[in-house]
Amino acid sequence: MALGVPLLSHAFVGANKPLKMGLQLFTIRDALAKDLNGTLKAVASLGYQDLETYGFEPEAAKYYGIDASAFKSMLDRLQLTTSSGHYDFYRYFNQSEDALRRYVDQCIQGAKTLGQKYITWPWLDPESRAIDKFKLLAQKLNQVGEQVNKAGLGFAYHNHDYEFTDQHGVNGYDVLLADTDASLVKLQLDLYWVMHSSRLTPAELFKKQPGRFVMWHIKDMDRKTRDYTELGNGSIDYTTILPYASLSGLQYYFLEQGGNFAVSSMQSIRDSAGYFKTNLKPLLR
Repeated sequence: MALGVPLLSHAFVGANKPLKMGLQLFTIRDALAKDLNGTLKAVASLGYQDLETYGFEPEAAKYYGIDASAFKSMLDRLQLTTSSGHYDFYRYFNQSEDALRRYVDQCIQGAKTLGQKYITWPWLDPESRAIDKFKLLAQKLNQVGEQVNKAGLGFAYHNHDYEFTDQHGVNGYDVLLADTDASLVKLQLDLYWVMHSSRLTPAELFKKQPGRFVMWHIKDMDRKTRDYTELGNGSIDYTTILPYASLSGLQYYFLEQGGNFAVSSMQSIRDSAGYFKTNLKPLLR
């Protein structure tokens, strides 16, 4: 593949198998807390098919306050899947290797119960964002990736803005790209934060390591405040990004909006789904 030529292809997910429209559930955390089943039913009615979870309770093996197997049954009844979960690895960053390994085993158990394909590391505490900490993070990501891959699942790292902060000519994302094993640690690219804070475009990142960016977070950026906004209301032109899906290695994507809702979180996922289905999803077929 010529890196300068974006290709629309299904080769990375199988012929004639379009990607499911996904939602990161953190977007609607307020609604989920009030009515889990009713909210998920509404999500399915909007055309979302795949979900990314957050908030796993490791000791009790629960998601959103219910047993993992009960949550899986709820998803099955609604014909929803979950391909990835965000897990709280940051809590174990400064703990022992044994503590981290035990937590990873718990995450593996939960993810397998739900039928997830990927376990994702989504966050770093502010005190863990210096370059030396990113070098330590790379080591930990490789260790966790090996453990997760041996269990038959994929492992990925999710970025925010702080990975792109310049620290004397280098940034955290440079370290992670260089020091993590691409066969063990895949990347979930948050396209909003790339457009917000990176000196490189998504396409330029994809060209650095084609095939490694297996998941995307898709959300828009307010034209004035640069805060989150509903898809189609902001400044990010996804028609220039989506054609690089094959180059990136895209397998799953999740629409997300962390806050700044025009009306409510549920109205925002409705509006974003409508815009995405009409204007952007055809680019992934």
